[in-house]
Amino acid sequence: MSRRRAGVAALLLLALSQFAAAQAPRWDRNQPGETLEIALVTIGPGPVYWERFGHNAIAVRDTVSGRSVLYNYGMFDFGQVNFLLNFVRGRMQYQLVAQDAGADLASYELSGRRVGVQHLNLSPPQRVALRDFLEWNARPENAGYRYDYYLDNCSSRVRDALDQALEGLLAGASVGQPARTTFRRETRRLTAPVPWLYLGTHAGLGPTTDQPIDRWQAAFVPMTLQEIVRDIATADDDGRSIPLVAREERLQEATLPDPGAEPPAWRWRFATTGLVLAAGLLGLRALRWRRALALAAGCVWLVAGLGGALLLGLWLGTDHASAWRNQNVLLFNPLALALLPALVSLWKGRMAGRVPRVIALCIVLLAVAALLLKALPLEWQDNGDWIALWLPIHIALAAALVPRKG
Repeated sequence: MSRRRAGVAALLLLALSQFAAAQAPRWDRNQPGETLEIALVTIGPGPVYWERFGHNAIAVRDTVSGRSVLYNYGMFDFGQVNFLLNFVRGRMQYQLVAQDAGADLASYELSGRRVGVQHLNLSPPQRVALRDFLEWNARPENAGYRYDYYLDNCSSRVRDALDQALEGLLAGASVGQPARTTFRRETRRLTAPVPWLYLGTHAGLGPTTDQPIDRWQAAFVPMTLQEIVRDIATADDDGRSIPLVAREERLQEATLPDPGAEPPAWRWRFATTGLVLAAGLLGLRALRWRRALALAAGCVWLVAGLGGALLLGLWLGTDHASAWRNQNVLLFNPLALALLPALVSLWKGRMAGRVPRVIALCIVLLAVAALLLKALPLEWQDNGDWIALWLPIHIALAAALVPRKG
């Protein structure tokens, strides 16, 4: 199945599962824990952009009747009032939905995603406590929650529910344990197969995503939570240490490429692109190809200006906390929009006025400031790629506005 067809299939199956899979009937609260099985279901990355981080859910199975319910914290409704506006403003509402496990898992399998199941060694009281909590949480009045990409998503909700049933066992094994990664690093790693998503998130994330995180925080990625659960030991009824995972199975291997273990090292690509574009701009000026220079400069200023305005809007006008204090506004600079009127002079081969030259110089100085910030004891931001791209381009365009001698 092609990636496009897989994406369309995933969308259709998601819509059908939301429409057709009604809320599962409630459990009998008197049912003993000995007849329940609890499993963590982990789904690998999918073809649609919001599926790139993977997914997970908790399955509860009645071993007597064979009934199995999947508790899924990753559901959202395009029909919500002001859905698009809330999405843009960072006020997304997700909800927990309890559905028939077979129908829900089939949709993931058909879209080519890896599906793994970890059957957990929970005591009967823990199984009952988890089932009762999930049932309470799935009620319409309790199901909704304010979604955050890193701090409160489908995987962190699953993590918290399991940790509550395990009386803090997950937190004890992961809080304060270095994950040797950051939110940005994980984002870059998982979005690398989708270039536009990779570039957009890499540019849009601020310095809060570059701080070291522990394994508890890293469990915002479902596959990381899967690894944490795999490494934990619990105790049986006699107090003996046993693995938390009783057994593990793969319902389906992935037909989609797996994300790499490390994010791509593309700084040389950014630097090479920046230097090539800068050399091209200076070459157009040297050859006196004024109209070609005007078109190239217009494209660069438009991208830089609109990109900077977007980053500034995310910082000042939304609840996307991961985009706040983004130093890339010094590189994707909104001031570039003020240079667009100078294109008329460049097009006609006239010398640009003093004001455009001053603005271009300010843009260069701000780009240099983005570089100098690395030497200051301030909040670190991993934006070296963007500095390598934009600094030579801004210098070249500022030089192109300097009057020629003779």
